Amino acid sequence: MRIDCPFCGSRDLREFTFLGDADAAAGGWDADVSPDAEADRVYLRSNPAGRHVGHWYHEAGCRSWLTVERDTVTHAIHSVALAGSAGEEASGR
Repeated sequence: MRIDCPFCGSRDLREFTFLGDADAAAGGWDADVSPDAEADRVYLRSNPAGRHVGHWYHEAGCRSWLTVERDTVTHAIHSVALAGSAGEEASGR
């Protein structure tokens, strides 16, 4: 699998580290939520087949945090954007 980094171009998957579900990270921390509920939100997620949005770190390259939408069945990459870029697509297929 290859990921199109906005800065480095098309790179092999081995240059990246998967950091988790982007939706889980988007919720952020809430002081009013119990520790058990927060642990459930972060760690107990479903693993559906199909399109998934996750955070990836370009560890062996430019060290950027990326939001990657890919299909977990076909491994097709649908979009790559800089994490936190308000959903603006940096490159897509």
